[in-house]
Parts: sequence; structure tokens; C-alpha cells
Amino acid sequence: MRYLPLTDQDRQDMLAAIGAPNIEALYQDVAADVLLDQPVDLPGFKGELEVDQLISNLAAKNLGSGAAPFFLGAGNYSHHIPAAADHLIQRSEFLTSYTPYQPEVSQGTLQALFEFQTQVAMITGMEVANASLYDGATAAAEAAMMSCRVTRRNKVILSGGLHPHYAEVTATNAKFLSLDVVTNPANPESTEDLAAQIDDETACVIVQNPGFFGQVRDHATLAEACHDKGALLVVVVTEIVSLGAVLSPGEMGADIVAAEGQSLGNALNFGGPHVGLFAVREKYLRQMPGRLAGETEDVEGKRGWVLTLSTREQHIRREKATSNICTNSGLCALAFSIHLTLLGEAGFTRLAQLNHATAIALADKLDAISGVEVINETFFNEFTLRLSKPATAVVEALAARGILAGVPASRLYPDNAELENLLLVAATETVTPTDMDQLVGALEEVL
Repeated sequence: MRYLPLTDQDRQDMLAAIGAPNIEALYQDVAADVLLDQPVDLPGFKGELEVDQLISNLAAKNLGSGAAPFFLGAGNYSHHIPAAADHLIQRSEFLTSYTPYQPEVSQGTLQALFEFQTQVAMITGMEVANASLYDGATAAAEAAMMSCRVTRRNKVILSGGLHPHYAEVTATNAKFLSLDVVTNPANPESTEDLAAQIDDETACVIVQNPGFFGQVRDHATLAEACHDKGALLVVVVTEIVSLGAVLSPGEMGADIVAAEGQSLGNALNFGGPHVGLFAVREKYLRQMPGRLAGETEDVEGKRGWVLTLSTREQHIRREKATSNICTNSGLCALAFSIHLTLLGEAGFTRLAQLNHATAIALADKLDAISGVEVINETFFNEFTLRLSKPATAVVEALAARGILAGVPASRLYPDNAELENLLLVAATETVTPTDMDQLVGALEEVL
């Protein structure tokens, strides 16, 4: 095997050099109950041609978003990405760069991040944004931890309309910080009274808009209730295109916005990589996690760019750091910024209008089918159906017909039998009238 050059004798020599009797001794610090007692069930080695054929055959089993009528959402959305965006991020100075630790040779990267921050602050209605995080879920977790630092409290209330993955990531991070996370049950009808749950120990309330089941809400009253109790309001946005149409979190009174930026410039990519957006009120700037690109002047008075107000663990003592987030999704952030720049303000608004109009047209068609009910009073480009049959079986039957109909709520809430007939359906600008007719016809047959 040409890519494994070590011989058995080489391995014995290395073990002897470090004083280990065998390879197993290298794992003596790993608990015995988590070590495998037999090899992983994987095929043996193959040649390059064989591997290429095998992987190609496996990939052919996928039904991609561009090969079928596509209505999946639930936090990952199919949008048209301009060819210019993909072309520009593949330029070598963008594609191969990592991190702008040396500002004097990273001016282009830093300026791009500065522009990205400006765009994020504008569309979220906030005063300051950072240079991106890993994804929306980790951004939500960072928002919870930041709220606890700001308020010096440890109770976090999660709305039942928050994406379950975001809730799980937040709870995982909070576990080792001894934070008290109160997770409300999934609520498709969106009738929860979060304001009544706020007490003097509450650091923040985290809501999502549009919610996981698609409802759009104005959280201004909730923001007031939070502030009356000294708590913060965190608004999560999983479909960033919605901000071209709905009231921004900043206008609602949010203190922190944690969002997923995948919809702009970044393809579905079977789930990643993504780009987390994070914006705050200026008074909380020094508690914001991640990186911040700032504008300055050099010794000659020329405009320049730097990483500023760095409170990350690489720059100060770990226990004093605001976060252990070590990097940002730089290339994905650049793709986001290029796409939004190409759209412009009017184009961003128009894109949101197209999404909403498409979703309305589809919802009307589906609601007319016997055995289908649209449960949303409001939505942007995603809504929830209540079917007369379990949604998982319906989705599988439609997939067999070459239609990716949506995401069953039970897939993300496997232990909640009350949700088994609910189906989340998304309709972006990529959905055509023909796609809609195919879904309607096939759904009528399946039901």
C-alpha cells in the first residue's frame, strides 16, 4: 500500500523508542468500556480506481436538491446562488487564506470581514456584528453563555419554537457551565407564554423567528418583559432571507441575534459547512464571542483594518476569554457577503418577496387537498402541514416518486407522538409551478 509506508519493523522501532510494549499500550488512558473489541466493519483497502467507482455509486443513491422537486427546509434552505459568488470565493487569495493574524499582510481579508459585519448588523437591525461563528446552532449557544455573563445569572429559557438542534447544542454547552436551561415543549400552535416564565434569575429568553414550525411573530412585547426583569432577549433566525421581509430582531428590541447565514452564498452541501451570524447591542460589545474586524488608520493616516477588542482564549488567559470559539467561517462569510452585495438592498427585499409569494401559492394548493391542513396563521417561506397519515411514511412514498416533499416533525422529535402527522414544507424562489403541481398530484395519490 503506497500510502502506508511504515513496515512492521518501523512500528516496533518506534514503540521501542518511546518505551511502549505494544500499540494497545498507547490507549491505556482510554476507558476500557469505550474501546472497540474488534475492528470497525469497513471494507478492506482498494485501489484508487476502485475507490472512485465505489464512492460514485454511493453518491448516485442520493436524490439531490437540483434533481427533483425540493421542499426541504427545517434550518437548511435551497436558494439560487449567483455564479459570480462561487467564482469569486475560488480565487486563490480567498480560497487558501486562513486567518488574518498579521493585519499588515491581511488587509483584503480584514476589509471583507468588516463589510460582512456591516451587512449583518444592517439586516438584523443591530449595532455591532462579529466576523461570523461556525453555524447558527453554536451561535445560539454562545448567545446563551454571553447572556449569563452580562446579567450574572444562570437561567436560560428556550422557546418551544426553537430548532431542536439549536436547543440541544445550547444545552450541551450549558451543561458544563452549570447553567439552568429551561426547554419548553415543541409547540406547533405557538401558544406558549414565555413572559410569564421570566423571573429574577433569568439571564435570557431565546426565541426563533420565523419559528421552527414556520410562524412569524413580533417579539417586541416579550422584549419589554425581559428588560423589565433585567433579562435579555435573544432572537434566532435560521432563514436569513426572511429579514428582507419581516421586522428585524433589532426593531423588536432584541439584545442579541444569533442566526444561520447559509441561505446566502452557501449551497446546501448535505448539511454544511455553514456560517453563524452574531450581532449585539453596542453596550454588550466586550462580551461578544469570536472575532471583530475594525477600521483604523496607519502611521501615514491611511485607512486600514485590524482584528480588534480580542477577548478570545488565544489572546488572553483562557478563564478570562468570552469564548473558546477559535476561528470563524471566513470563506462561507465571504460567500454570504458577495451574494448579499450582488443582491443589494432592493434585490434582497425582492428575493424575500419571491420566497413569500411562492410559499403562499404552495400553501393554498396544499390546503385544498383532502387530508391536508396548513396549521400556520403566519409564515415566511416555510409552513407546517397536518396530514391524515404519519408524515414519515408519506415522505418516503413521495421520495420513491422522485419528490422531496419536506421534513417530518417526528424526525427531529422522535419521542413526541403528537407530532407524527406534521410535515414541514419550505418553498423558496427555486420552486417552480411545475414542482408545486407534481407535489400536489403525488400527495393526493399517497393520501
